[in-house]
Amino acid sequence: MNNERPSTERKALQINLDPRRYGSFAEIGAGQEVVRWFFRVGAAAGTIAKSMSAYDMAVSDAIYGECDRYVCRQRLEDMLTREHNLNIERLREQRGDSTAFFAFADTVSARNYHGTNECHGWMGIRFQAHPRDEDSQIIIHVRMLDNNNAAQQEALGIVGVNLLYGAFFLNHEPDQLIESLLDNLSTRRIEIDMIEFSGIAFRHVDNRVMSLRLVQLGLSNAAMFSAEGKVLQPAEVLYKKNILVERGSFRPVTHVNMDMLQAAKKTFQKEDDVDANQMVTLAEITMRNLRANGEIDLKDFLARADTLAACGMTVLISDYFEYYRLAAYLSQYTKKKIAITMGAGSLHELFDERYYSALDGGILESFGRMFKNDLKLYVYPLMDRETGELTTVENLEIASELRKLYEHLVDRGCIQQLHAYNPEHLSTFSREVLKMIEEGDEEWKTHVPPEVASVIQRRGFFGCKSQAPESRLAAMVAANSQGFGGVPMPTAYSV
Repeated sequence: MNNERPSTERKALQINLDPRRYGSFAEIGAGQEVVRWFFRVGAAAGTIAKSMSAYDMAVSDAIYGECDRYVCRQRLEDMLTREHNLNIERLREQRGDSTAFFAFADTVSARNYHGTNECHGWMGIRFQAHPRDEDSQIIIHVRMLDNNNAAQQEALGIVGVNLLYGAFFLNHEPDQLIESLLDNLSTRRIEIDMIEFSGIAFRHVDNRVMSLRLVQLGLSNAAMFSAEGKVLQPAEVLYKKNILVERGSFRPVTHVNMDMLQAAKKTFQKEDDVDANQMVTLAEITMRNLRANGEIDLKDFLARADTLAACGMTVLISDYFEYYRLAAYLSQYTKKKIAITMGAGSLHELFDERYYSALDGGILESFGRMFKNDLKLYVYPLMDRETGELTTVENLEIASELRKLYEHLVDRGCIQQLHAYNPEHLSTFSREVLKMIEEGDEEWKTHVPPEVASVIQRRGFFGCKSQAPESRLAAMVAANSQGFGGVPMPTAYSV
């Protein structure tokens, strides 16, 4: 792709001059910031079937139906459905053979007069890539970071134009489409923490990979998806919830990973003000971990995602290597208790002062930030297989100059030893399990949950060569479906 980014004016004009594109704009809150660009650059009559803005809740309900919240995904979906269907019903017979219809919508809460609200919004487009084509759709969630209303509205308008341009001209290159969303902007002004592609134009797109791209490209510091592969908006999942996080490589998911999480969950549920029915558990993978061997390997990433999905886990991809930054991120969404579970080895690394050289206050500043909201660290023991000795919170070796700080955190209950663990799993180490898989040592199956072993064998993950015959046949069929005569069909990340 040419590194020169077209201006917002040029993008809007190119859309206006494309005779195939015709549709509606519906914007709730923050003004008609996106459609204004198309009116401003000229030739809008060839693009805009209708433009509308609904500020009043009663008016919005009358048009799109009642909704509990007005800045939410459901409201956006209702808007896209109604506006797109109206265009097709009214105009298909007249111009359907030559027109690819679309509906753009957003529902946004920009900075209010007193500066007391959350500045965010949902934005999306439902469109036909070609005349008479089946529908495709892109939905994003944005956070406006400018400190005044006018600047937020300006940034919102630019993102909207970028989204429309990407949908029309870059739908065959989802990577480039995502990268283009912040053209003529910066991550200091806009954050995009959720994107979802659906429909015929994106039938080969894996939205988990697209979530990874958001973080990889710096459009967001974190992204989330469910065990079913559904992209999640973090605020909607974490809002007013107790949160338990396990950070790991999950390469592969082992009995230790699941035992650590279960032991931490049992302990966390005993805390005051922790409701088991209002708890979210997350498996977190950091970008640093994904880049451990250099460039990110998408097949390796999806292998981890699929094995976590087999265990029913919600996955958080983050660029928060430092735990205090992870804690601050989670604290944005809830005032309830947050806990992180880790092994004793990771706890030892946590007290390595080298990791905090960028902070003026060093490790003290880091821990002050991390534990300020009553965060808990639950520690899983580490076994020395030669001696059978366990490293725990009680006997962890800490540098002498940090010993009093460590003891203070333990005495306050900020760092707690897990006791409800299964001793049978303490001899499992993920690196060794991975090596067993690669070498064809069948013993690896005893170190992972059965559902994980099944998906690894069936999909040939992590170098596993013991696929069942029917799995190999399915893999051949899938490979052949990619194209004819050795020429691949235009797909995006179907692994």
